Amino acid sequence: MNRKEPLNMEYNSQKDELIIPEYGRNVQNMILYAKTIEDDRARQQVVEEIIDMMMMMHPQNRNLEDYRIKLWRHVFKIASYDLKVSPPPGITPSPADDNKKPDKVNYPTAEPGFRHYGNNVQRLIRRAIEMEPGPKRNGFVATIASYMKLAYRTWNKEHFVSDDVIKTDLEIISNGQLSLDELGSIENLTPAHQGNMNNNNNNRRRSNNQGGNNNRQQRNNSGGSGGGRSSYGGGRQQSNNNGGGGKFNPRNNKRK
Repeated sequence: MNRKEPLNMEYNSQKDELIIPEYGRNVQNMILYAKTIEDDRARQQVVEEIIDMMMMMHPQNRNLEDYRIKLWRHVFKIASYDLKVSPPPGITPSPADDNKKPDKVNYPTAEPGFRHYGNNVQRLIRRAIEMEPGPKRNGFVATIASYMKLAYRTWNKEHFVSDDVIKTDLEIISNGQLSLDELGSIENLTPAHQGNMNNNNNNRRRSNNQGGNNNRQQRNNSGGSGGGRSSYGGGRQQSNNNGGGGKFNPRNNKRK
């Protein structure tokens, strides 16, 4: 019996390392092949077709403005920046792009008070302090208080949140520069569109109920006329049984 020679298996660990794994090995091999093309025009056309194919691999990013620029940079990175092609204007890929570090994020050095409201609320309060007194500032402060009450309820779902607590916290955070005493209850500071939505829902329920009543009334009217026809038919059947021009019924001619 002839023994077959063992197949030479090639494992991924024996192949070249993928520079950007999300595009796969075939894209990397095509870019490496484009480097070997001697004709500049043919090489440019091949690289552009490769970029078009890379865009088809991720169609959800096709509408992004800088996505094609990102693909050109990835192509140069896979080619080890040794690719003689002309990228679109404004794109100058270089090895220095791989060593870019993100900007340092400035974290707050001191922990703010009233952390359950969040840092954004305190920014809004500082912005409100800078505004000139007037209706616009009062409306802005009222919106901040409404959001503060919402945030307080999020952290204290089992306890009642009173307006006095929100007003006191607002005065403390603003160092007494903002007050809600003249604006009334915070319960009335809800968005106006909520009332409109409730009115629309109520009107929709009324129209649905009226439509249902009309449909039931029409069914009842149609059912009444049908009943008349059935009774008429019943009367006709009764007259036939009594011998009124119908089939002969021997029971009616039975001798007494």
